[in-house]
Amino acid sequence: MDRDRTRRQISGALLAVTTAGALLLTACSAGDSGHSSSDARYRNGLPAPAPSRGQNEDSATAPSSDYLSTFALDVDTASYGYARRTLADGRRPAPSTVRAEEFVNSFRQDYPTPDRDGFTVTVDGARTTDPNWSLVRVGLATRPADATAERPPAALTFVIDVSGSMDEPGRLDLAKKSLDTMTDRLRDDDSVAIVAFSERAEKVLPMTRLAGHRGEIHDAVDSLAALYSTNLGEGVETGYATAVAGLRKDATNRVVLISDGLANDGETDPDAILKRIDSDRREYGITLFGVGVGSDYGDALMERLADKGDGHTTYVSDTATANRVFSEQLPQNIDLVARDAKAQVAFDPHTVADFRLIGYQDRKVADKDFRDDRVDGGEVGPGHTVTALYAVRTKPGTDGHLATATVRWLDPETRAPHEDTGAMETDALHHSVWTASPRFQVTAVAAYFADELGGGDYRIPGRPGLGTLRSRATALARTTEDKNVSDLATAIREADRSDSAS
Repeated sequence: MDRDRTRRQISGALLAVTTAGALLLTACSAGDSGHSSSDARYRNGLPAPAPSRGQNEDSATAPSSDYLSTFALDVDTASYGYARRTLADGRRPAPSTVRAEEFVNSFRQDYPTPDRDGFTVTVDGARTTDPNWSLVRVGLATRPADATAERPPAALTFVIDVSGSMDEPGRLDLAKKSLDTMTDRLRDDDSVAIVAFSERAEKVLPMTRLAGHRGEIHDAVDSLAALYSTNLGEGVETGYATAVAGLRKDATNRVVLISDGLANDGETDPDAILKRIDSDRREYGITLFGVGVGSDYGDALMERLADKGDGHTTYVSDTATANRVFSEQLPQNIDLVARDAKAQVAFDPHTVADFRLIGYQDRKVADKDFRDDRVDGGEVGPGHTVTALYAVRTKPGTDGHLATATVRWLDPETRAPHEDTGAMETDALHHSVWTASPRFQVTAVAAYFADELGGGDYRIPGRPGLGTLRSRATALARTTEDKNVSDLATAIREADRSDSAS
């Protein structure tokens, strides 16, 4: 049987099930989200993503895997930060370092936020200039970070690269400024330990409470000096051992790795490095926050470490960025509101002919593992947004339900599972990407720019040239009055200039 005939049969069966479900249940309106139980059978009149084995599984109500997309949430932004730094230096980033989801997730969004732990789920979209192709945005948002609100104390182990490659402007000096900034912003009940590594790793400061010891911590930071080669594996291993030794119950225990990622001594494979400390990571719930620095940056190693270490990465290129990461964004970078968070999007075969997720290649999860809480997801803090952008080809002449998005996560303390959901109809598709909301347009520009820098591998429909992208970004910077969007316009101009010069 050919693939088209198979899809028509699937479409007919699912449409019948959807119609029956709609008679039994009242469909939620598009874009609504609400706290729901993990064994819900239907969402918005469409069968919910299929439950994993062990729950009440009924294959007759589960969408075909051809119409499911499942991935672990990712709040990394290092790829975009490093691209900006590279372009400012007059070079293009290597296509292998360009991850579209990290470009998109670098910008503020307009999603509504919940007033509780958990997520809001927003699904919207707009048509591109390619016939029948649209961009569909799945947006997830956590409650805003409140620096004045009560939060669990933090126990942070800083693992600092002091190898010879860090002895350049914008590397160790920036790392030390970042540490000093974060130390000043932490609370008296928080704790800090410091590990430095070059060819060997050394514990510079054991876990120390901030109250009455800030001067001691600043002195330890000031003592850091660049030395020799980069044994990142031993640094991470010693860092986790220090974190375990200083573990605090009912606190957020996190390792903060600051490095250029240019490992050249000892173990350099991220899987092998994380395997050494795997039991500490799982048993004690210690997460990893990676901070990249330097014009030459081991992006792949740092990104893999963060993914395997239940954490995320960012890239710091200057003092202003360091202040934002370690001061303004402090709560979302050290606190957690969701563990092992995954998303699953079910597209309606009646209206959707084809779709593809833009990015998240390293974060894909098997559809059957969506509700298997043993399978690793992503860790998300307060005030974070996560955006997944899809290229979707709709079937001509059809209308109705387009997609249902569900996010599942574990409570950081109790590990109890929760879900939220949202949906979209075809008539909610805006008629053009470039007349949609300003924030949707920013998302599109960021994704198109990543596609351009990545060599077009994302195949995003309707991609304009760099000159048009630059004009769009410049106009959006004025509309949003957002400096980050202005910086995007600058980066696009620098990429366009490098094209013209070559």
